[in-house]
Amino acid sequence: MDRRRFLQLSALTAGGALLSACGSEAKPEQQPQAAATPSGSITVWSWAGPAAMMKELVPGFTKQFPGVKVDVQDIGNPAIWDKITTGMAAGGQGLGDVLHIGVDYLPAYIEKFPGGLADLTTLGADKHKAKFAQGMWETVSRDGKVYALPWEANSAGFYYRADMFEKAGVDVEAIQTWDEMIEAGVKLKEKTGIQLLAINKAATQADSANLFQFLMQLQDAFYFDMQGNVTIDSPAGVTAMTLIKKMNDAGIVADGAGGWNTMISSIKKGSVAVQPMPTWFGGIIAESAPDQKGKWKVRLPPAVTPGGKAAAIVNSTHLAVAGTSKNQATAFAFAEYVLTRPDSQVHIYKGKGIAPALMAAYDDPIFHQPSEYFSGQKMGEIFLGSLKQPSYVTNYSADYGRALKLVDDAQSKVLLQGADPATALREAADQLGNQTGRKVVR
Repeated sequence: MDRRRFLQLSALTAGGALLSACGSEAKPEQQPQAAATPSGSITVWSWAGPAAMMKELVPGFTKQFPGVKVDVQDIGNPAIWDKITTGMAAGGQGLGDVLHIGVDYLPAYIEKFPGGLADLTTLGADKHKAKFAQGMWETVSRDGKVYALPWEANSAGFYYRADMFEKAGVDVEAIQTWDEMIEAGVKLKEKTGIQLLAINKAATQADSANLFQFLMQLQDAFYFDMQGNVTIDSPAGVTAMTLIKKMNDAGIVADGAGGWNTMISSIKKGSVAVQPMPTWFGGIIAESAPDQKGKWKVRLPPAVTPGGKAAAIVNSTHLAVAGTSKNQATAFAFAEYVLTRPDSQVHIYKGKGIAPALMAAYDDPIFHQPSEYFSGQKMGEIFLGSLKQPSYVTNYSADYGRALKLVDDAQSKVLLQGADPATALREAADQLGNQTGRKVVR
């Protein structure tokens, strides 16, 4: 799998002890001002698809800056997270110059390893501030410093089997809220025997609460607020978990035990009708079930509450420069070449379907063409509409792994034991506060 979000999370959970135990501070080189002409050699760490696309961009970069050598390395995902963590814990030894980092890992690196990532404001990053989707700059910034340039911005998406809903007599595009979607799911099952969606109810994988997190983000809420306080059992959290319980009680939630493989199998078999997943997942569906071309459609998700938001940037990735890099100016120049040039981002999108955070890239016709697989829809325009809306800045914090485990457990209690959503989330929030010393805000 060359896209992020699912299996990578196990690395943070497994590395939690290392992150908590290490107080080693990376010792950055003196950060120079951006050089007029990049020179020397740099190493870039990424994984699979993104690494392949950056390799294709290297010739253009070195043509512009002759003499520069760029080594793009496919470290693998989730292996890259352990490797970056280990390097930072060792004071930055052995790290690549350019690091591809996910939104759920960036705060941990910033908080646990001061100096581990370069402050890009010293290299001129601020001139790019207005170029990215709303909220993205705040995601990579903290206390006046900029730690990365935004790469991809994945919006909340709602992929569905249009043929199944048509057979059940349901107009999915007319559905405004998740309560209405539950009603539609009941009708769908009655008419076709197909369940609405799947959840890993026993939380056998570290990403079992994706739908819960998805529903929180649609309400501009998350496990932590911007001050790092615990907000798992906020009204938004309780509303999200209550909706999930309502779906389960209605008998329209399949058991997705087995994680990613089970989900792909359910797509191929057509055992569930909906995949509430980010932008990038469309490519996964098309690759997994080419025979289902024309049966799928996508829209922005229903709002959690009447009149509520149907748009949210639910995850993203970024390019950072290691604080111990001896060639930060060239490393930053490469990140600029990849991420701030529309041509570069369009090339990457055409190759791997990675949705850019760079708004100017969307002027290209590729984002406005109909998709044969998705029933002729202009998918790029659907998700562009989401990116143009104000986005809530999600603070994953250094304790996201701990929060994820506790939320998974709370959801299992609700789905398998019939626990009250508010009570289960309150217990999870208190446990997280006790484990981390963070204040629980209610």
